[in-house]
Amino acid sequence: MGKAERIENDEIEDSKAPLMSHLLELRSRLIKCVLAIIIGCIICIPFLDQIVQALMIPFEMGLERHNKTLIKEGKEVVELGLIATNPLETFFVQVKIAVFGGLILAFPVMAYQLYRFVAPGLYKNERGAFLPYLILSPLLFILGASLVFFYVFPFVMEFAFNQQSLTGDETVELMTKISDYIKLSMTLFLAFGFSFQLPVVLSLLGRAGIISSAGLKKSRKYALFGIAVFAAFVTPPDPITQIVLGGAIYLLYEVSIFSVSLLEKKSEVEASP
Repeated sequence: MGKAERIENDEIEDSKAPLMSHLLELRSRLIKCVLAIIIGCIICIPFLDQIVQALMIPFEMGLERHNKTLIKEGKEVVELGLIATNPLETFFVQVKIAVFGGLILAFPVMAYQLYRFVAPGLYKNERGAFLPYLILSPLLFILGASLVFFYVFPFVMEFAFNQQSLTGDETVELMTKISDYIKLSMTLFLAFGFSFQLPVVLSLLGRAGIISSAGLKKSRKYALFGIAVFAAFVTPPDPITQIVLGGAIYLLYEVSIFSVSLLEKKSEVEASP
């Protein structure tokens, strides 16, 4: 074996070592994330009844508003609840709620594991810049979920109840499956929660130099179209909810432009002698 060939083989072996090290570390981080999710699910199990009752609050708020409208119109109030159409439906709903709650509880751990995985490849100042996003991200998710819980979802349910009246005195009795209701609630929570991550994502992309504030400004019309399509796809078919989600995302888009612009100015100041 020649000297050049031995050097090439040594370089290949050296490259394999850090690659295997990164893969082993990635596996370790993923295992910790899965364990955090499992522990989060276990923590949620004793509180499933309370979680279901909390998820029912938007339903009850919408029904209360609907009944107030009926009283003003001189009609009788209605008593509505959720139903199950197969014996194990409630059980599987509880499993979904436990997993959903476990994911939410494990989110800080997963974000920290992500940070610990990428931190060795960052400079010290980059690590300090990355940490605020780990705090801001869950706060924005909670803000988006709170908007759903206290405003959007009750309005969606009120809108649904109001659609049960036909011409004259004819009405359609609404019988909502618990699985459908929980699916709708999770869809709205995730849609708003992840939509509120937009400033974090765009700011990180701006810090990495992948996007710029000027590019975001030029892409406003395309962003507006994409936001409208996304809002129409993930929300129920009522225009108010779509407008609320679309308006919130567009506002966050403008906030992102401002945030990226500030980062660019800061980088120019640091780069100047």
